[in-house]
Amino acid sequence: GYGATECAPIICYSDYKEYVPGSCGRAVVNMKVKIDSPDPENVPGEILAKGPNVMLGYYKNPEATAETIDKEGWYHTGDLGTMDRNGNIFIKGRSKNMLLSANGQNIYPEEIEAKIGMLPYVQESLVLMRQGKLEAIIVPNIQLIEQKGLSLEEAWQEIQAQRSTLNEQVGSYEKIQRFELRTEPFEKTPKQSIRR
Repeated sequence: GYGATECAPIICYSDYKEYVPGSCGRAVVNMKVKIDSPDPENVPGEILAKGPNVMLGYYKNPEATAETIDKEGWYHTGDLGTMDRNGNIFIKGRSKNMLLSANGQNIYPEEIEAKIGMLPYVQESLVLMRQGKLEAIIVPNIQLIEQKGLSLEEAWQEIQAQRSTLNEQVGSYEKIQRFELRTEPFEKTPKQSIRR
């Protein structure tokens, strides 16, 4: 499923019988969803939603409302995604978080961070561009490391050894050049997302 507070809260959903792996489902009843892209199946664009459950606006904030809901009533989610021919939505990341590679390719850090999160001993990560190179700042899972009887140095060596495995799972323009160790958790937003 996929939703937003502004949509009370659901936009897309599919149950386990109809679920397409990697998607967040299709538009729910009475909701219209479209991708702001010339080729929504292949080129990510902003996910737009319209329906009776979309808010009328932000309370006493017409400027924010005008930035979020266009004149035709489409709510601009700020999320980037694609939509297959059956209406399944695939989220790529936040538009404000998108990075641009040196050769002009769009990079969605959240997709890479999800893969890094699957590596042993990783708690959380943040992918960023530094001097034209993709790097990942990684916070190790100290509790798990201690349970396994490892030192932080031993666990960090194992994490770093997995960088080549990670790079086999991503496009050539998404390869991580360097892992950086961070021992403190990242600052979070009220929604518990990493504050970038």
